[in-house]
Parts: sequence; C-alpha cells; structure tokens
Amino acid sequence: MTPDQLTWFFALASVLAVSVTSLAGITVIYVGERRLRGALFILVSVAVGAMFGDAFIHLLPEAFKRSASPTATSLWILAGILLFFILEKVLRWRHEHSPGHVHPVGYMNLVADGLHNLLDGILIGTSYLVSVEVGLGTTLAVLLHEIPQEIGDFGVLLHAGFTTRAAVILNLWSALLAVLGTVVVLAAGVHLQQVPEVVLPIAAGSFIYIAGADLVPELHQERAPLRSLIQLLSIGLGIGLMFALTLIER
Repeated sequence: MTPDQLTWFFALASVLAVSVTSLAGITVIYVGERRLRGALFILVSVAVGAMFGDAFIHLLPEAFKRSASPTATSLWILAGILLFFILEKVLRWRHEHSPGHVHPVGYMNLVADGLHNLLDGILIGTSYLVSVEVGLGTTLAVLLHEIPQEIGDFGVLLHAGFTTRAAVILNLWSALLAVLGTVVVLAAGVHLQQVPEVVLPIAAGSFIYIAGADLVPELHQERAPLRSLIQLLSIGLGIGLMFALTLIER
C-alpha cells in the first residue's frame, strides 16, 4: 500500500468502528422495552450530564484552543444556541400541525448528534492527515467518548416517543455522518482543516441548548425526593464520564 492508501484504509476502518458504537443502545434492549422506559429518567439524566460535560469539558476548551479570536468563537457558540432555538420553534410548529406523536426534542437530538458525529469524522480524518499514530489515538478517544453518549442519546430518543427499532436505526444513520466527515476531509486534504474551528463551538452551543432548555425541564417533572436524588447522581455520572476521558486522553 502507498502512504495515501494506508491513510485512507486506517481512517475509514476507524470511523466505521466509531459509527458502530451507535448500536450501543441495543445492549439495553435486552432488559425489555417496558422496563427500559421505566428507567428513562436515569438515561435522560445521564444524557444531560454527558451533554453539559462534553460541551464544557471537551468541546469549548478545544474550540478556544484552536481559535485565533475568542470573541468569534463565543459568537459561534451563541449561533449554535440560536440555531437550535429556531429549529425547535419550527419542529414544535410542525408537531402541533401534524398527527405525529414524537416530541421535537427527539429530532433536535438527532440533528445535534449528527453534527457532533460529522465533527468526529472531520477530527478523525484530520488526525490521520498528520500521521497514522495520531489518527489511532484520536480514534480511541472518540470511541471512549461515544459509547456513553450513544446510550444517553438512545434514551433521549425513546423518551421523545420513538420506538426502540426507530431509535436504533436513526442513531445509526446519524452515526454514519462521521464517515462522511472523514471522507470529505481526506478527499479535500488540508483545505478543510479549519472547519472544526466553526463546528466545535456550534456543536457545544447545540448541546448546551438541548440539555438546558429541553431535557432539564423534563427532569423537573419528577418531584419524588429519592428519584430526584437518583437524577442528580445520574447527571453527575454523565459529567464524570466526560471528565474521566480527559484523564485517559492525556
């Protein structure tokens, strides 16, 4: 194999492995959908912690580290928040004027997760342009990051009203955007290496909006002291998982 062919081989194999992690939610199917839906408040709480943790521990520090203008990065974060505010307005209008029963947060989560997966693909492709060793290290970090997040995303989709089958299929399609991101970066080479400077803060803004504006209010519907404590601990677990990744990535 030529060096270019080796880069493409490792990069595509890596991003496909990352995409398969979208099926992590299948593991919880074996406990039974009825029992799973009864534990949704835990999965959604973990998702809240993972989204906040991912945004504030991973995405935002990386965005500001890459940025030549902190003000511009801050504006992109706000753009991500406003973008998903507008998206939710449109989806809620459609929800009110259509016979569907899926809550808009389900679609918003798919869009945000798709954007995040696209970014993962871009980062993997960019890292392999540096070297195979750097690419493998980035892939490992992304894999460890994706597994808890995908389980949380699966819970959000079920919470929004999707069936188990639909949640698995939609999560997989969303994950395949990572493949697109890698292919585009490898095909375009260095010309697209600045894309993460824009996508990182937008992805962070989207996670902050979804977790804070949609999922946290849902958690407040639960008022029982014990279940509320479990929610708090689950949010802490989600944040803890994201923090633990920083220790592994060093």
